[in-house]
Amino acid sequence: MNRATLPKKHAATIENTMNSDQPSHPAPGAEPAPVHQRRKRYSGKNPRHFSEKYKELNPERYPEILDKIASSGKTPAGTHIAVLMQESLESLDLAPGMLGVDCTLGFGGHAREILQRITPGGKLIGLDVDPIEQPKTEARLRREGYDEQVLDVVRSNYAGIGKVLTQRNIPAVDFIFADLGCSSMQIDDPSRGFTFKSNGPLDMRMNPQRGVSAADLLEKISVADLAEILRENADEPHAERLASLLAGKHLQNTQELVHAVQEAAHDESGDTTRRVFQALRIAVNEEFTALDAFLRSAPFFLKPGGRIVILTFHSGEDRRVKKSFQQHQRDGLFSSIADEVIIASPDERRSNPRSISAKLRWALRA
Repeated sequence: MNRATLPKKHAATIENTMNSDQPSHPAPGAEPAPVHQRRKRYSGKNPRHFSEKYKELNPERYPEILDKIASSGKTPAGTHIAVLMQESLESLDLAPGMLGVDCTLGFGGHAREILQRITPGGKLIGLDVDPIEQPKTEARLRREGYDEQVLDVVRSNYAGIGKVLTQRNIPAVDFIFADLGCSSMQIDDPSRGFTFKSNGPLDMRMNPQRGVSAADLLEKISVADLAEILRENADEPHAERLASLLAGKHLQNTQELVHAVQEAAHDESGDTTRRVFQALRIAVNEEFTALDAFLRSAPFFLKPGGRIVILTFHSGEDRRVKKSFQQHQRDGLFSSIADEVIIASPDERRSNPRSISAKLRWALRA
């Protein structure tokens, strides 16, 4: 075939190549030109694997994708829909100029609404222990115009609230907010090991740089200690049997744990598996220890008339918050507390199923 018989676009390409002054091969010792690789196509309407959901994980570029997923009652991958938003804001009773702490910054949904209500003149200190998600959230909020003068982001567990405020010479604040438990970003990402729905390393640490993983915990724990964890952290009715079969086991990923639980408990519904994952996550991150320390110290860092609002997501957390608030009221530290627990409305429960287990309690500093 000669040049005359080539399609015009191919002939032009050959012409440009022949007339080019650039060598067709890099000179000796020169770095080869990088080869452009196209990103894998977005696989259909509902990609199954977390790594394929790059549109959901890039909300600035694909906002319409997130809107569509959220409108269907689902949480887009890599995001977190803040629960009980209006109820939280009403309980905090915010005003411009206030100083407060968001003890669990997470995806920043509550923080964003809080900042809108305390500015101008106010300041929010945002705590989060997750070194993976915290920088992403801080970057999002900075892009929205909240600089260091109004938003101070700190890598800290909420149990360290006293240390954080003392380091900043802040004796007390107007409000304290905490949204406990695990965020959707952590649960959705299989590489974090929180979910039993996708395979991943059996880790479950909110801060992967510290502590022991769930795999290490299971391999080294005694039967008696594991049974106590399953009872205390998840009210697991089969605690003893599961502990006897799981303690000392060398499990490398989440699916190995799922199979072990299903074999031990004949868990067709998945409820037992869910409770085991919850119990291990709480143990790995020492969540109850941190919560108890936070509840003991928090009232002493509230100004008179200051408010504390806490969202919990299972009975063990709510029990601790309820009893702590009642005790602080008896001791005269709180002038009033929520008479009844506040839960999500029917509309919110339908639109965001992850709000179903949420419970809100508030207290007012004497």
